[in-house]
Amino acid sequence: MGSAYVAGTFDTKAAELLYVAGLIARGHPVITVDLSTAGGSSDADVSAAEVAAHHPDGAYAVFTGERGSAVTAMAAAFERFLVAQDVDGVIGLGGSGGTALITPAMRALPVGVPKVMVSTVASGDVSPYVDATDIAMFPSVTDVAGLNRISRQVLGNAAHALLGAVTHSLPAAEDKPAIALSMFGVTTPCVTAVAEQLAADHDPLVFHATGTGGRAMEKLVDDGLVRAVLDITTTEVCDLIAGGVMSAGEQRLDAIARTRVPYVGSCGALDMVNFGALETVPPQYRARNLYVHNPQVTLMRTSAGECRRIAEFIAGKLNACDGPVRFLLPAGGVSMLDSPGQPFCDPGADAVLFETLESRVRQTADRRVERVPHNINDPEFAAALVAAFREITGSAERTRQEAR
Repeated sequence: MGSAYVAGTFDTKAAELLYVAGLIARGHPVITVDLSTAGGSSDADVSAAEVAAHHPDGAYAVFTGERGSAVTAMAAAFERFLVAQDVDGVIGLGGSGGTALITPAMRALPVGVPKVMVSTVASGDVSPYVDATDIAMFPSVTDVAGLNRISRQVLGNAAHALLGAVTHSLPAAEDKPAIALSMFGVTTPCVTAVAEQLAADHDPLVFHATGTGGRAMEKLVDDGLVRAVLDITTTEVCDLIAGGVMSAGEQRLDAIARTRVPYVGSCGALDMVNFGALETVPPQYRARNLYVHNPQVTLMRTSAGECRRIAEFIAGKLNACDGPVRFLLPAGGVSMLDSPGQPFCDPGADAVLFETLESRVRQTADRRVERVPHNINDPEFAAALVAAFREITGSAERTRQEAR
């Protein structure tokens, strides 16, 4: 059995941290961790100096005397410290600075390890703190500045939430290997068909390609929690290239290269960039082919020039992959909106997309780009994806067996 970790700055929040630790200790081993950047001593099980020593440049990089740089450095040190421990769960307490200090280490832990952050900023935009992970944010209601009738209740609820998570195990996961699939509304028929065809032998995990979804999918790849990836909907790259609101960042596809996980990809929804309500579309795009998906989402058709840049980005990422890769091109259209008679049908832009991928991807026996003469949502295209998946996963399994 590991321990539940209680982390925060003991120079300002010792009473609250020890209160939380005492509640959790009634049912599970606890280790308290001091993240103070002033360099003093405390009653924590792990001192701030011990944590700071995990910084790549040593403790002197943390105890600088300047709050901003010290917090940033302590966050890096705590991340390196925490991932090296046997962590059953972790809870942190803090304001904006403490939240920024503690949550990077939480994000570095595998998905599924219980993580609770009691924070003064938990009722606002928490995406910078949570990102693509499973951190539970508890609004502190009052400031984390002493124990009172409100803070005792809130902190107690958070402590018991973590205690419940670390002491009540869930049923064992399915024996079937997990696979990751990326989906958007306009590629749902394809992804649903693929998942149904593979569900007998696999546990399909479907991720919505909204930026956070792509990052979450690749987080699980890095954590070793998925056996293979069917990245059918790579649309987040469009938002990265054209400045939309659902980019997964420059790191999209890097986890595939790092892990060499078997990968089947496609061009799902590469015909669109996402913006908010119509009035939020940037002025330079107002004359473009726009489609109001709903009152909160406006889609913009990607141009031929943007398709070329999207394809170049994807090709560069695929060229870095040494694991088995198949990337299928749906010649009949890349989404529901990209078929004859639909508002985003643009054969010229699609041709640039496909030709650039074919010319820029360095194709080998293990890394291939293949055209399929169907729309991405046609049953035939789903069948082609499944066939490619079975081909490369069977090959990968044979390679693992031969290496034993």
